[in-house]
Amino acid sequence: MIETLSSLGYAAHLSEADAGTADPELPRLIRALSVAGFSAMNIMLLSVSIWSGADAETRQAFHWISAALATIALLYSGPVFFRSAWAALRRGRTNMDVPISIGICLAFGLSLYDTIHSGEHAYFDAATSLIFFLLIGRTLDYAMRERARVAVRGLMRLSPRGAMIVRNDGSRDYVPVSEVEPGMRIDLAAGDRVPVDGRVEEGASDMDCAIATGESAPQHVGPGSVVTAGTLNLAGPLRIVATANAESSFLAEMVRMMEAAEGGRARYRRLADRAAQLYSPVVHTAAVMTFLGWITATGDWHRAIGIAIAVLIITCPCALGLAVPIVQVVAARRLFGKRDHAEGWFRN
Repeated sequence: MIETLSSLGYAAHLSEADAGTADPELPRLIRALSVAGFSAMNIMLLSVSIWSGADAETRQAFHWISAALATIALLYSGPVFFRSAWAALRRGRTNMDVPISIGICLAFGLSLYDTIHSGEHAYFDAATSLIFFLLIGRTLDYAMRERARVAVRGLMRLSPRGAMIVRNDGSRDYVPVSEVEPGMRIDLAAGDRVPVDGRVEEGASDMDCAIATGESAPQHVGPGSVVTAGTLNLAGPLRIVATANAESSFLAEMVRMMEAAEGGRARYRRLADRAAQLYSPVVHTAAVMTFLGWITATGDWHRAIGIAIAVLIITCPCALGLAVPIVQVVAARRLFGKRDHAEGWFRN
């Protein structure tokens, strides 16, 4: 197809394979967050009535309504943590989601048991609120990483798919940008982006170099001027000599730096998981010892397991799950604020 189009005088370009696809993960997290928030909010409202001294029949009815709402949150929003915890356990390790999942399931199970047996207390609010608050952190974390990935994809789209190479015999061939080597001469028409770093050999034009310098005013270039990959030729045709290949160009280096920044945020998550690997056995051991100690001292398994669940939930890594994403959001906001300030300074 490319050869046929070329024979007709049209330059063919490969389109982005994933240009029309959207990442379904962020909408899925937002839906899970919404369901958990709806359930936690309504269960809290019902719990206020129970704590205010509702009679036994009203309390039991509210417990069953809370159980229904908590079941929806557990089945729809909980798998965000359950899948991660199961994947870690299958590999013989733990992460942040293991104690979270155990605490949620135990709190829900004990509350459901108490509801079935007309117990006075149920803790559906604790289970759903824990899911809701931790999903806030998970959604913020993913949103910031998605923002970095969008920026990387935007930079990659600034790189042309190919370049018009001028051979030594004067013939011209359109080749993929990956085949451009240093020393090759490239014809650059007005409106084209520079495929690789190079030096102007013939012609004069104005270049949009905002991607490299942040300067919105066009920059005039002529023979001997250096041009960088990704900048836009605005005025007239140029012939440039490539000084780097596509992998070593300025634009490729920017993409690598953005990918490294996105991976750097993931390193904080790995640090939190590493911390979870260290204290998860301690937390689980403390919960088991609490259960054994209370059941030995009182013989009341219900009270013992309730206190053990409290130990497990209180010591779960909620702070790590919320603090890391929020710090990333604040840092990104300040970074983009400084970028906008710099662009405004350049425009002025």
